[in-house]
Amino acid sequence: MKKVLRYVAIALLLAIVGGCVYLNRLLPIITGYAAKNLASAVFVSGREAKDVEEIDLNFSLIRYTSNTVDYENKTVTSRFLWSKSTAAYREGYGVTLLRGITAEELREQRFPKGVLSEGQGKQDSIAQLSLGDSALAERLAPIAKAFVDERAYKGHPFAFVVLHRGGVVAECYDKGIGRDTKLLSWSMAKSFANALIGLMVKDSLLDIHAPMDIPEWQGDGRKAITLHDLMQMQSGLEWNEDYGARSDVNIMLHCERDMGLYALSKPLEHKPGTYWQYSSGTTNIVMRYLRSRFPSEEAFIGYMRSRLFDPLGIVRPVFEQDLSGTFVGSSYLYATARDFARFGQLYLDDGCVDSERILPKGWVDYTRRPAAASGEHYGAFFWLNGNSKFPDVPKDMFYCDGHDGQDIFIFPSHELVVVVLGFSPKPDNVIDFNALLRDILSLTTC
Repeated sequence: MKKVLRYVAIALLLAIVGGCVYLNRLLPIITGYAAKNLASAVFVSGREAKDVEEIDLNFSLIRYTSNTVDYENKTVTSRFLWSKSTAAYREGYGVTLLRGITAEELREQRFPKGVLSEGQGKQDSIAQLSLGDSALAERLAPIAKAFVDERAYKGHPFAFVVLHRGGVVAECYDKGIGRDTKLLSWSMAKSFANALIGLMVKDSLLDIHAPMDIPEWQGDGRKAITLHDLMQMQSGLEWNEDYGARSDVNIMLHCERDMGLYALSKPLEHKPGTYWQYSSGTTNIVMRYLRSRFPSEEAFIGYMRSRLFDPLGIVRPVFEQDLSGTFVGSSYLYATARDFARFGQLYLDDGCVDSERILPKGWVDYTRRPAAASGEHYGAFFWLNGNSKFPDVPKDMFYCDGHDGQDIFIFPSHELVVVVLGFSPKPDNVIDFNALLRDILSLTTC
């Protein structure tokens, strides 16, 4: 009996030790998530810290973090058990999670002054969107109110904008949010990476079907991977996108200094182009690669501004970086709801803005072409409705989809763009998008 009890005690001890080791490895993700997202919400979006903690951080173990907001130094420190993480704000760059570096050391790198001041005095995106059909706006007003104010379609929306033929026909914001509030894209940023690639293709700076000259890939099968493979989520690289554990995506976003390097270091599991697997890491590989095509960070930032954001009227968006200087195209772009609507309109208008072609001819058609192994639900950094995920919505709809309910829905057959931003996590509070979009479309003339 004593021997049995000894074995039980040893087993319990090993379980406790193993649990503590795993928890110790999980803690940086818990505190890192809280610090990074609270800091961005406060210093980029201008939201109240209390509201962010009660809404955005009120889940899982994240809700138990103790958060300190330093408004003078523009940092947030989050603590849980024996772990703490700090995130710091820099003008132009937004918020960066500190790993192996102090806020003072981080701030030695300043956003290029010339680029930062370019948006000053320009007409902003709010003014650039005209009002649409007043009769349609009147019909949609009850839906907007029911959705945002009454939560009739579930979820917790912060912002809701509908464009019809380029004009605003519905717009509504949650308490504390307004037209000029920059909100988090999450994975909608991947679609902006699609636009940047398209611009560089148009300017003869890229060939998306050529193998990429990434040094770390030249000694094995990864050397065959193309930008096309990455955009269609068919790189074949090993990846775990589970947000609920110590997965690749969580390690990348909350523990790594160079997110693109972490993702591109993954081994090849499948032949490129033959297996579909959603991976946020692929977009950070892409953003790291795009930056390498320019002689300096200032040149790359200037290119993004002059070739993409300025033509769309998106003034001073915040595209956050990791510690290596790579823009986090998987997740961290902040812009207004109207900014995101203008981006959706660009794709509705076949890559043109006010009759001026921005993206290459045929680029939107390429974007909407299903990845071979995706089951017709994914194109090139855009989602598709080819598999009728939304059964009451036309199959020609394509969309940008971000974590926790950030979406830009584009309807070619209805000349419609619908933007939803907020905090609507799966599975307990997910928005009934099928019903929302169905009801909007029922009031819209094709």
